[in-house]
Amino acid sequence: MTTPALNLSFLSHGTLISKDLEASRKFYTDFLGLEVVRTSEISLMARLGGEHVYAVVEQKKHNAEMHFLFHNGLDVASDAEVDAAHKIAVDQADKWGMTKISNPKTQHGTYSFYFWDLDSNCWEILSNPKRGYMWIFEQGDQDGKGHWDKNFDRSVTDD
Repeated sequence: MTTPALNLSFLSHGTLISKDLEASRKFYTDFLGLEVVRTSEISLMARLGGEHVYAVVEQKKHNAEMHFLFHNGLDVASDAEVDAAHKIAVDQADKWGMTKISNPKTQHGTYSFYFWDLDSNCWEILSNPKRGYMWIFEQGDQDGKGHWDKNFDRSVTDD
């Protein structure tokens, strides 16, 4: 490993945009099950199951849709849980303002589906072990298509 130019210690947060902070908060807590705290008149912090957080900043005039390649992942423990989450998302799409709910499928080393929320943020619900994508780091650099290969062995174990 090379010595980096910067001496950083923790990837702490990302940022999401909200058009209506109170509606976003309700979606995050009541649909996604995130823990949310208000940090100012125009911002929230949200997290789930770890120490990485999202700052959510209100920008009422925002109208750009997040591209699916820049999505936000939410893990469940099994493919069956992905299917169950998909059914709930489809059933409650109108209630929460969700759009473009894809069908679940195996892709990039896991089983998942995508949707866009009321703020046009893209989310992916995927089956992953408890430690998320740490299994990718444990396997190291990939040759060829890597985890995008349809025949990628995604069998992993949790310790």
